[in-house]
Amino acid sequence: MQRHSIVTFFIALLSFNASALELSDYRIVDLSHSYGEDTLYWPTSPTAFEKETLAYGDSGAGYFYSAYSVCTPEHGGTHIDAPIHFADGGISTEQIPLENLIAPAVVIDVTQKANADRNYRLSAEDVRAFEQEYGDIAAGSIVLVRTGWSRHWPDALAYLGDDTPGDASKLQFPGYGAEATRILAEERGVAMIGIDTASIDYGKSQDFIAHRIGAAQGVANLENLTNLQSLPATGSLLMALPMKIEGGSGGPVRVVALVPR
Repeated sequence: MQRHSIVTFFIALLSFNASALELSDYRIVDLSHSYGEDTLYWPTSPTAFEKETLAYGDSGAGYFYSAYSVCTPEHGGTHIDAPIHFADGGISTEQIPLENLIAPAVVIDVTQKANADRNYRLSAEDVRAFEQEYGDIAAGSIVLVRTGWSRHWPDALAYLGDDTPGDASKLQFPGYGAEATRILAEERGVAMIGIDTASIDYGKSQDFIAHRIGAAQGVANLENLTNLQSLPATGSLLMALPMKIEGGSGGPVRVVALVPR
């Protein structure tokens, strides 16, 4: 099935009335970490999540009222990378097409390999083995790599491989390999790729080649996902709606999946 037909099918499905889309027929899975004091950011980030109380309590007019000010770098917690993050002239966060943010998902599980090698990178062989079992990955799909790494959240040392403040040179965690990324972004024409680690590039990367390959093709990334063990290899519908930051290189995103029961 080509990308256009996939998108058309799911947009039509979601545009039907409630009787056509019975949510009771689906499990709704939250794939996002909450933002708070423990949210993990790239070690070189100068700031982290900040929440300031503006009001909390009796309003003085006979009712309760609360309000907060929040501040966060774009790239921390469960977030999206827009193509402009690593591609000069790439589209920014608010320009990512909605059909790229709501699309069928496939999950490639490399948990065992990542457990054996915390610097494991998704390989071309992994992609081919997945397709041999489940069929070719369709254009317009969102590809997620499950490493099992979200079990370490929010322990920075276990999750990132190093917790030295301001130093990103000693990180160790799984990611995407260059050839696998080329297959997905250049040959398969996927809409997005994502992973349950801090970056689609493995921790030791210094050239961020997976980011660069994907961004050049207009492919956005989802990072710091969780609960991927709750998704099937194929058959779920993913919705990843980021904060609509004008000119942004990314931003916080709430990612959920509809999984048929």
